[in-house]
Amino acid sequence: MDVTLGRPASAQLSAATTVVGVIGDPVAHSLSPLLHNTAFEVMGLDWVSVGFPVGAGRAGTALAGAGALGVRGLSVTMPHKDAVADLVTSRSPLVELLGAVNCLVEGPAGWRGENTDGPGFVDALRHIGEFDPGGRSCLVVGAGGAARAVVAGLAGAGASEVVVVNRSADRALVAAGLAGPVGRAGEESDAALADLVVNATPLGMGLPAGAAEAWPVRPELLRPGQVVVDLVYHPLVTPWMAAARDRGALVANGLGMLVHQAALQLALWTGRDVPVQAMWEAAQPAGAE
Repeated sequence: MDVTLGRPASAQLSAATTVVGVIGDPVAHSLSPLLHNTAFEVMGLDWVSVGFPVGAGRAGTALAGAGALGVRGLSVTMPHKDAVADLVTSRSPLVELLGAVNCLVEGPAGWRGENTDGPGFVDALRHIGEFDPGGRSCLVVGAGGAARAVVAGLAGAGASEVVVVNRSADRALVAAGLAGPVGRAGEESDAALADLVVNATPLGMGLPAGAAEAWPVRPELLRPGQVVVDLVYHPLVTPWMAAARDRGALVANGLGMLVHQAALQLALWTGRDVPVQAMWEAAQPAGAE
């Protein structure tokens, strides 16, 4: 598929084109328009997705303007996820739990807030490694927004245990609490017994595969049969992923979560089945740039 700047070359915009987009700051680097527009081309929809740079503190103005202009849906990224949760007219149960929104759906009463990050992560696990978290032991490194979404997603998918490891014990306890009775704060050594180990911190971002870094989890704690995911995807293979693969683990980066959370957003906006495989194919070369 010939795609330029995230818009399929064969598509023609018109006054009737339905508009969706992504708001954030910065937003020029976002792959969301590429993923959305690839899907629209395959689905045969006269829709377009664009990036809207919106500075911190201006989310309310942006939502009002987008609503007035008839924008059908918005993907929400940094620094607006928490702020937008307080601006919507209705919130999904997951947004109520996390206090963060990554997707806005147009409705008759205003914007509805959704969060597809955690469910997107779980869908990516099932797609990449055919790994179902149900009944499995999972460990998440980090306690920020991405980590909290993953914790909630794993618990929602039926994980038997979700252990959170973080430098701040208090933040680890808060994040683990999102998993309810199966969540607990833990230690790095818990990774040795986990079926799934996830790095939800920025460690490894922008480093070449051979670079030295502080490991999210020491590689010697990892083993064959584990699934190891690094939510970083620049580079596509982080030093930690390479070390985990050398230990025999099945490894994956964060592109899967990006693709699947975007696919869930498209399903919410269009009410139709989404061509996830086409989105995967579009994301792979983009992520390699």
